[in-house]
Amino acid sequence: MLLPFAALFVAFLLWPLANSLYLSLTDFDGINAPRFTGLGNFRRMLHDDRFRHALANTALYVVATVVLTTVLSLAIALAFRGSAWRDRVMRTIFFLPSVTSTIAIMLIWKWIFDPNDFGLANTVIGWFGHGPVQWLATPGLSVPILVLMAVWGGMGYGMVIFVAGLNAIPEEYYEAARIDGASTWQQFRRITLPLLRPVTTYVVVTSLIGAFQVFEAVYIVYRTQANTIGGVLDSALMIVPYLYDMGFTHFQLGYASAIAWVLFAVIFGISLVNLRAGRALEEIR
Repeated sequence: MLLPFAALFVAFLLWPLANSLYLSLTDFDGINAPRFTGLGNFRRMLHDDRFRHALANTALYVVATVVLTTVLSLAIALAFRGSAWRDRVMRTIFFLPSVTSTIAIMLIWKWIFDPNDFGLANTVIGWFGHGPVQWLATPGLSVPILVLMAVWGGMGYGMVIFVAGLNAIPEEYYEAARIDGASTWQQFRRITLPLLRPVTTYVVVTSLIGAFQVFEAVYIVYRTQANTIGGVLDSALMIVPYLYDMGFTHFQLGYASAIAWVLFAVIFGISLVNLRAGRALEEIR
């Protein structure tokens, strides 16, 4: 009875994983037979300036995205946690980007930051007498723009998770705290935050995984006319777009596989630390 599922599991998960691990130890261009190089691809990463640049951009992007998404998601959940129709409408509005086509959203963002006068951002600043800004061609704005897009699209999902966590907290705790004279801030700090810790850990971990795997925004918004990924001076280059560029533009599939395994190790390690820290705080509480 389990054989069909086991066959699919092996064919579409275990075998690709094992093959990817093998390719990470080879020099493979997708045409010629793989040539075993051992840890050569991983040593190459240590001296690859473009990889280090992509890793630094990704680290900055992940930290900013996860922190802002978590904080804003909780703030919106606290503001619209009620059952009134206004709260339901607002929750729906904030959640819509999470279920809308990513490609369509990225195309809209690309139009918003279009450097010409018909781009929405330049139109708005033009009302105040400011000249057009080359939003997507300014290296210092690349990561902030990507963070803005990610937070806008992801905080609705986190809000739904936080609303469920808030509604699971018994109201009796707050009533007892109010009777004891606790302020709103004290109730939030001593009741809401501790009891939301498992939910917060889940939101942080899922946000981390999603942020490390950012691809569509860079590929669509920062793909240049020269068919390169990463924007001006690679200012928007992230790990996954770099992996794609190495594998499917330069056909260095062995090196791309090694990058994928490094990305897996980073995500696994950070997620494990977050889960262990959440459990340790739960035990202390």
